[in-house]
Amino acid sequence: MPPQAEIDVRVAGLRKSYGDVTAVDGVDLEIGRGEFFTMLGPSGSGKTTTLRMIAGFERPDEGTVELGGGPSGSGKTTTLRMITVFQDYALFPHMSVGENVGYGLMVRKVPRSERAERVTDALRMVRLDGYEKRRPSQLSGGQRQRVALARALVNRPRVLLLDEPLGALDLKLREEMQIELKAIQQQVGITFIYVTHDQEEALTMSDRLAVFNDGKIEQIGAPAEVYEHPASEFIAGFIGVSNVLERDGRRFTVRPEKIRLLGDGEQPEQGVHVEEGRIRDVVYVGAITRYHVDLDAGGELTVVSQNLESGSSEVLERQGSRVRLCWRPEHVFVIETGTTEGS
Repeated sequence: MPPQAEIDVRVAGLRKSYGDVTAVDGVDLEIGRGEFFTMLGPSGSGKTTTLRMIAGFERPDEGTVELGGGPSGSGKTTTLRMITVFQDYALFPHMSVGENVGYGLMVRKVPRSERAERVTDALRMVRLDGYEKRRPSQLSGGQRQRVALARALVNRPRVLLLDEPLGALDLKLREEMQIELKAIQQQVGITFIYVTHDQEEALTMSDRLAVFNDGKIEQIGAPAEVYEHPASEFIAGFIGVSNVLERDGRRFTVRPEKIRLLGDGEQPEQGVHVEEGRIRDVVYVGAITRYHVDLDAGGELTVVSQNLESGSSEVLERQGSRVRLCWRPEHVFVIETGTTEGS
């Protein structure tokens, strides 16, 4: 986040327990205005509880949530409108799309003519022009999700909170909606705070992300920074696939796509690290192949290779064969008591 960025949400020392279970354990966050900020982590890591405390649905045991420069619940936050979008959409089945989108405006007694104009604008933003008269039951899952998003956007919130909003969609539709959500966020300039357990989703959409584990944040940064420079062994394994090896008393990680299979008789470049082993398994996935290699020096590696010229029969025939692998030293990150550094 730029040093001079205006802060929409500031969280300090946030803690929340349920009986003997500590759900959130000392979380600190600053989210800038207009950011797409993602809270990423496995189930039970504390991300949703943190979101619920930001939204005001839960009261923290300790710590503060400041919204738009003022503490949550103070008079200063009345100008900071926040809307939450959930996974189940929560659309009214007996209402039309237009009525669903405009419901909040009706409750706030916005004049009918302004309401109709804002509903039309919101549906246009999510590419559902002309769907005003349809019922939710007549829509696909992706369309219902876009209606829920339009219903949030029509209220012109300063901050939009999204709790696993794409979790109920199938893979192809979820990938399409990831691109759409990011495009909409950039178009409207609203701060998005997004909760997900899906690593690819977080990497695809976020300006920055916070990785949660056991109620704490282990790392905050831009997607490329967190992926390329994981701050712990947990992050290296949770975000994407990472190989962990131990050599000469050092534990380190290297990503599968950074490892290259050397051809027969090929000499490695100067300065690269070389290991030998045997391919235990071959997984053909169309555009790529994943090789699982047992190393002579101990341990195993997953290696990803693009199928630029090879077909499925050719790559599958490599199972059981001897191979040499290499990677550059700058692609290795040493794990030292929970932290990593380049080596």
